[in-house]
Amino acid sequence: MQVSAAVSSRYHRARASLGLAVQAAIAAGIAWFISFHLLHHSMPFFAPISAVIVLAVSVGQRMRRATEVVLGNAFGILFGEVLVTVIGRGAWQVSLAVLIAILAAIVLGGSPALVGQSASSAVLVVTFAPGTQEYFFSRFVDAMVGGGVGLAVMALLLPLNPLTVVARACGPILDAIESGLIATAKALTERDAGEAQRALAALREAEPKLRAFADAITAGKEIAAFAPIRWGKRGALLQYVDAYDHIARTLRNSRVLTRRSISAISDDEPLPETLPAAVHALSAATARLRAELADAAEPEGTREDAIKAVRAGVEAYATGIGFSGSVIIAQIRSIASDLLQASGLSHDETAATLRTHRLRT
Repeated sequence: MQVSAAVSSRYHRARASLGLAVQAAIAAGIAWFISFHLLHHSMPFFAPISAVIVLAVSVGQRMRRATEVVLGNAFGILFGEVLVTVIGRGAWQVSLAVLIAILAAIVLGGSPALVGQSASSAVLVVTFAPGTQEYFFSRFVDAMVGGGVGLAVMALLLPLNPLTVVARACGPILDAIESGLIATAKALTERDAGEAQRALAALREAEPKLRAFADAITAGKEIAAFAPIRWGKRGALLQYVDAYDHIARTLRNSRVLTRRSISAISDDEPLPETLPAAVHALSAATARLRAELADAAEPEGTREDAIKAVRAGVEAYATGIGFSGSVIIAQIRSIASDLLQASGLSHDETAATLRTHRLRT
């Protein structure tokens, strides 16, 4: 069973990376063709290498980081070639090449990616690349060609689908919230503080998924801005952009809700059936939000389930609850508000909706 799950996981990872692999393969071939056939460089290995390095940059400000990698790679090669021409090669020459490359990258305001790429490229030229006059400075040109081809393929020829990038990152965070709320509802129903503790731990562990979602949104916006064939995705992408802050608050409010559930169970407070029902409705709204965002559909189902959660919370409050229970109700309303706004309702529309379901003592 574990072997099957591992194989399935690797298959899905490979499938998710297929677009990037195709980009890198095509960019490498084009870069080599330009340097070898058009520029007549007999050993243009830096061209395909630079193209692949650019496309290997992870999502999240990808275009900016890729540009830095291009510049770092090219100028590192240039520094190395200049030093080899002037002072030859050897141990102290390698040290000097690294020193100059790093300091130059820092002076130019480069990120760690630019600094590292510049230094490693300088080392490669000084220690490995052929030292005959035939190759000097052609390697710098090859690096620029390869980097430029990589950027062009990334932005123009085969740009990734920004909605696919963002949806794949959004799904895991919404799944984590949904699972955490389901487990919390079960804990409230069964008065199982241990189950609630496990749910809280899982919700805390979901924070990196939220950061991955933020990186994916940045990458998606870049793609939609630079790739003309992806401009039509801007509207659907905007739904995710607008939803991000509300999803982030949903995660954090879910942790507060779960933490208070532990207190309510431990203090043996009254827990009417409508209280876990409200939490269940929130989990359903979260699942609906994922599906409706992915389908670029009007999130009506999300709104229905969020309102259902608020209604159940009002009923639970009217039945009679303790201090922690009242905090849970407040969090249910907060999470419902976040989900309603993530579905596209404005702050005023959400407030008006919640006012129609006020708590009554």
